[in-house]
Amino acid sequence: MEMKVITLPAFRVVGYSIVATVEEFESGLGKRHYHKLVERKDEIQHRKNDNVMLMQIYPMNEDFNAKVDKFTHLIGYEVTSLENVPLEMIGHDVPDSQYVTCTHRGIESEIGDTYDYIYGQWLGETGHEPQDYDFEIWDERYQPESPGNEIDIYVALQT
Repeated sequence: MEMKVITLPAFRVVGYSIVATVEEFESGLGKRHYHKLVERKDEIQHRKNDNVMLMQIYPMNEDFNAKVDKFTHLIGYEVTSLENVPLEMIGHDVPDSQYVTCTHRGIESEIGDTYDYIYGQWLGETGHEPQDYDFEIWDERYQPESPGNEIDIYVALQT
């Protein structure tokens, strides 16, 4: 798996915020909000493109376990402005940051293996420390049930 460290400028996201465990999110909450978001995308002003972003924001507790503890899932679109956020949605500012990025290839249900590699092996081997969030970009390659599926993952790094 090819890992790259990059720097991205600050950006903004508008979408739905869901507080849930990974299991709760994957058992239907995520897909319901994804479909609702796509149906309402024309209501989101200043949208940069049609790529859906799934951001995961974690509490910075030492004993936090993403597999069993609740955390914030933000599913939305990148925007150029947070003006006129639609009802039931939130706007979120993301600061400029360094990220380690890679592409998960294969069905979406196996993406946990890619995250396990990044957080469990790559970070330890390189000495980088994660920040409290990561995100995925779901673009035209996003086909969750297909072996040809590709999802770009970005894990924010402390500098």
